[in-house]
Amino acid sequence: MNPISALSAASAAPPSAPTAQSYGLVWEDKPEAAEETLRRFLPVLEEVPARAVLAADADAPQHALIEGDNLHALTVLGYTHEAKVDVIYIDPPYNTGNQDFSYNDSFVDPDDGFRHSKWLSFMNRRLKLAKALLKPTGVIFISIDDHEQAALKLLCDQVFGEHNFVGNVCWFKKRKGSFLANELVSLTEYVLIYKNSQPLKLFGGLPDNSESQPIIKRTNTVKQLTFPANLVKTKLPDGTYEPGVYGDGTSASRLLTDIQVQGGIIRNSFVLEAPFVWSQAYLDEEIRNHTEVLINTLNLQPRVIRTNNESIKAFPSFIDGREIGATNEDAYELLKNIFHTDRPFSYSKPVNLLKMLIQAASYQRPDAVVLDFFAGSGTALHATMQLNAEDGGRRRCVLVTNNENNIAEEITYERNRRVIQGYTSLKGVAVPGLTNNSLRYFRCVAPVPRTPTLRHKRELVRRATDLLCLKENCFQALPTPAGADFRAFAGPTGHLVIVYDDLAVEEAAAFVAALPEPTLHAQRLTLNSPPCAVYVFAAASYAYEDEFAAVAARIRLSALPEALYRAWQHLLPELRVESEELRVAAPAAVPLLPAPFETAADPAPVAAPPIVPRPEPAPHIVDKRGNLMLF
Repeated sequence: MNPISALSAASAAPPSAPTAQSYGLVWEDKPEAAEETLRRFLPVLEEVPARAVLAADADAPQHALIEGDNLHALTVLGYTHEAKVDVIYIDPPYNTGNQDFSYNDSFVDPDDGFRHSKWLSFMNRRLKLAKALLKPTGVIFISIDDHEQAALKLLCDQVFGEHNFVGNVCWFKKRKGSFLANELVSLTEYVLIYKNSQPLKLFGGLPDNSESQPIIKRTNTVKQLTFPANLVKTKLPDGTYEPGVYGDGTSASRLLTDIQVQGGIIRNSFVLEAPFVWSQAYLDEEIRNHTEVLINTLNLQPRVIRTNNESIKAFPSFIDGREIGATNEDAYELLKNIFHTDRPFSYSKPVNLLKMLIQAASYQRPDAVVLDFFAGSGTALHATMQLNAEDGGRRRCVLVTNNENNIAEEITYERNRRVIQGYTSLKGVAVPGLTNNSLRYFRCVAPVPRTPTLRHKRELVRRATDLLCLKENCFQALPTPAGADFRAFAGPTGHLVIVYDDLAVEEAAAFVAALPEPTLHAQRLTLNSPPCAVYVFAAASYAYEDEFAAVAARIRLSALPEALYRAWQHLLPELRVESEELRVAAPAAVPLLPAPFETAADPAPVAAPPIVPRPEPAPHIVDKRGNLMLF
């Protein structure tokens, strides 16, 4: 059923037959192979060191490109970046029916009866995970066109809350339309904007301090303002102007005292009564900040020039790409110059559009974290690095994309590698690199069974190294004692220590005690929180606080994999089993990328795992930490 039709049906249901949802978006949820994988396996990140592009400055912004299904990657980021992301921008498939949206490894065609339901199921899962990544002050921008704009608005109202809807920006995307259009020439698309929970102020530009602004608005309450002597500049002829009404209509001014003009200045103090925007206190404060006041016409309408104006313009609801070099043609020309080939990627968004969006949300947060989990050609990272170069910011960007048709390796990564290192345009012009950036390449894999056996717990911790490095922004490996079963890393704001075996706890604690104290700069960046993160393998939740007591003030201590399980308990899909007592499926050797379902038109339901009888509890001994003593 079409989701809008379903909405109408739900809304029209008689009172005697109430629906589960009286208003909102209703659709039939369709199973997705990527989600089924997460019912059996846990995702982790594995860095590809050969693809690292490292800046000479170790403190340069560290960006990340994650290759893999974005549902899996968002689950990982649910631990590494929970409530840490300032700006999300995504450009999801538009579901045009023209082979732009693939569901379970099959393109969804326009005749698919579940076309909209599949798209909504796909987006709903990802947007829910994305919301958990946003800071309370965070914002998400979503590009979309007419095919799913209406449904996406209702879906986002459900996920983010209708009260957090900021606006629907119209973007003029082309310099010229298509001559092949039969009905409408498509010249615009949309950018939906939602805040997370706290008030949002989007930067739309700085005011022009050379232009005067009126301080009378006819809809405001009438009030009196007193203007001091020798302040107001004027073009009125010299002379005395008597009290009375000046101007017409509801915005007229009433002069309560006479004014004396001499040499382009009103020489005496005077009082005006009008529907002023400003209060007396605000006017006095502006005068102290050297704001100029002008009265140039006989209607006595004061205007001001705010020379020390620190306010900002609000973000516009219309973006004309032709005016800022942000059209589809601009995006096409840029990629052509970077790759020296015609159309290496279809439908890339222009850098200047994304730069404008990212700047809008991070103007006052130059160290913002930016995420794009439909990364495509990697424009979001390019825009982030370009914006940093222009305003001196230290924003970090995380990109997520699959590697369908080698897009992650050959387009997303390669484009940004060239942007960092520099390239030559088609005309032979050398384009300098944005060299003060580092880029690391990760693959998101799901190799660890969810069954929480001791063996699987140890395997999960061993394979969590790279995701912990990303979480703590610590990538510089530090030397550790020979044979030590722990690793250590340094970053701009502190250190990371990962202990893989509880037998190495005491040695790791001694190592942490010998680490250098953080610099004042690092302490400021971490808001004076402990600068060293220590993750310790533990079969239960005890993180060896006693063993690390001597350095407790300097560390943030976590037990693994307990911290991962706790973070993922509300993010991972439930296991489909017939017995409520059994919450995990038996591990099975399946490939990372699951095979497609039986039919593309209507996916078959995934079979539930077999019921495994609960064994009789075996006698065992536990230590004070709750860990099983197996030997």
